[in-house]
Amino acid sequence: MSAERPFVTWTFDRHCETMDWSPAPAVSLSAVSATSEDGSVGDADLVIVGVFAPAKADDDKVDDGAEEKEIDPIVFNGKAKELDEMLGGALTELASDNSKAFQNGGSAGTLTPAVRVAVPGGKAKRFVLLGLGPEGKEKDGVPPKVESATIMKAAVAVTSACHDQKKIKSCNVLLPPQTVEGISVKGMLTDFSTAFFSSLYVDNRYRTGKKVEIKADGVESVKLYHEFLEGADLVSDYDDAISSGAAIARGCSLTKDIVNAPHNVLNSESLAETARRIAGESGGSITCEILGKEECEARGMGAYLGVARGSETEPQFIHLTYKPPSGEIKKKVGCVGKGLLFDTGGYNIKTSMMELMKFDCGGAAAVLGAARAIGSMKPEGVEAHFIVAACENMISAKAVVPSDILTASNNKTIEILNTDAEGRLTLADALVFADKECGCEKIIELSTLTGACMVSLGLKICGVWTDDDVLAKEIEDISKVTGDKSWRMPLAKEYADQLKSKIADISNLGGPYGGAITAALFLTEFVDKKKPFAHIDIAGPAWDKEKGEASGFGAKLVTEWVRKQGE
Repeated sequence: MSAERPFVTWTFDRHCETMDWSPAPAVSLSAVSATSEDGSVGDADLVIVGVFAPAKADDDKVDDGAEEKEIDPIVFNGKAKELDEMLGGALTELASDNSKAFQNGGSAGTLTPAVRVAVPGGKAKRFVLLGLGPEGKEKDGVPPKVESATIMKAAVAVTSACHDQKKIKSCNVLLPPQTVEGISVKGMLTDFSTAFFSSLYVDNRYRTGKKVEIKADGVESVKLYHEFLEGADLVSDYDDAISSGAAIARGCSLTKDIVNAPHNVLNSESLAETARRIAGESGGSITCEILGKEECEARGMGAYLGVARGSETEPQFIHLTYKPPSGEIKKKVGCVGKGLLFDTGGYNIKTSMMELMKFDCGGAAAVLGAARAIGSMKPEGVEAHFIVAACENMISAKAVVPSDILTASNNKTIEILNTDAEGRLTLADALVFADKECGCEKIIELSTLTGACMVSLGLKICGVWTDDDVLAKEIEDISKVTGDKSWRMPLAKEYADQLKSKIADISNLGGPYGGAITAALFLTEFVDKKKPFAHIDIAGPAWDKEKGEASGFGAKLVTEWVRKQGE
């Protein structure tokens, strides 16, 4: 919320028209070469030295009663070795005192307690060792690959260390050379930056009393030292990599803000205002088009408007278009997100978990968060359309009821067997728009669509349905890098009979089994069969049950997928 006014949701006569965004972290992150001889790596209030533990033993199991194995010592090399020698072996001693933390390889993100060491010619500084997991083994002359997940865990650990060590304003992080094995330096910096800034997210927008403490609040700068960061001509590339990570983190922050916002703050109109703001901060690379009720009616969007009928707020069909500032456009893609700002279930009213139904806009939040990131990163070679049919599924005299028949914008008629299967109705018209009006060559769609997917894959993994093997592989590879875990599910055509209607072209509900599959099959009816299309059900991972807040799931996946389309 802005500092000029107190928190207000709506008045009796007027609903909320805007949603405030959580502020970006104030700390700066930069990359510095560790190859210089000035010793500046030790010149900070807190110095964190990343170390790989000795490679994990093949015979790591010890029989009961057997003598405990001796733990291999941590070996410092390069700049870390020089720093240790300058400190009189203090880092070696710190590693030895905490050797069990690194036993059998330890785990990425392990932090030792801080130790104060007098730096020659200066004041005593605090030093912490950051475990990066077991050092991999070279195989057939190929160095071991360091996973993006390791870099991200390290970044989160850095914010924790900065938070735990009070009254510090500066932090230097020294990473060993092996952290770029199997990953580019720019990739490493982007991963670190994304995780670092994302871990600082706190949603204090609706607290007027005591606020949740922001991690590392008061830290002004974090410098990332690495022995491969050298060459004046590469400095701008490294800065761009860190900026890209920060942009992705801002996108994730917006995704969380949208899902966290209560319905009396976030409705179709305030989400449309959010979309306009995304376009406004993009510097002209993103344009925003909002279709109102009349414009949607003119396009025959009867499925979407049927769901929107029950709400007091007007439907807002959001269309953001990203075009690169220059260069050839190699691919035109569509990203569609389910935008139910609240889902009561309609006349098939929900009997449980209704207090969580503000999260039913998780797909829209991921797509809009990605749009924000893409507008800042400005990738070349790709034109991207971000589409959300925003509305609420409410109960009123005008709301649809079971047995109603709606006509989608591709003239397909839909029998409503259950008003709580509403998300697929809004997505139907959004997909037709992406396919026909925008002319997208590839389309992905994200939605918190079915409880059946949650039953199948739990709360950490999204389901992916597509007939296109290339698109499936793209999503699989990207999910491994971003940490947005996915699993390809069967698009079983033999289940399509469950969607048959005795009175219309199709019904909006299948049988009692395979509900996630029949939902995916329903959506394929609204995209050209020849076009690569993937339905991604994020019902499980969109909400972090343990934290009781949005997870930000999907924003990184969509951002990276769009970026790669232009390569």
